[in-house]
Amino acid sequence: MERDSQLKLYRLVADQLKEAHTRVRALQVPEGVRMALSRQLLAITASAKHDLSGAARRLDRLMNDLDEGRFPEDPGTHGTP
Repeated sequence: MERDSQLKLYRLVADQLKEAHTRVRALQVPEGVRMALSRQLLAITASAKHDLSGAARRLDRLMNDLDEGRFPEDPGTHGTP
């Protein structure tokens, strides 16, 4: 029984990750922001191998941020010219 729920969660996280990658690619944001979001998605993907429920929570937060237009700052806008 527990295995079935674990498989469902894996499927859900995999589907959400696929959607998140698609959404990040389609965003009209500076390349530095897109790269930061892609790194977050890669970190979530890696963490799913060890902590699936934690990865699902992180992915939910990221998707909420995308929905609300909250993006990381462009690292290229800070620093010296």
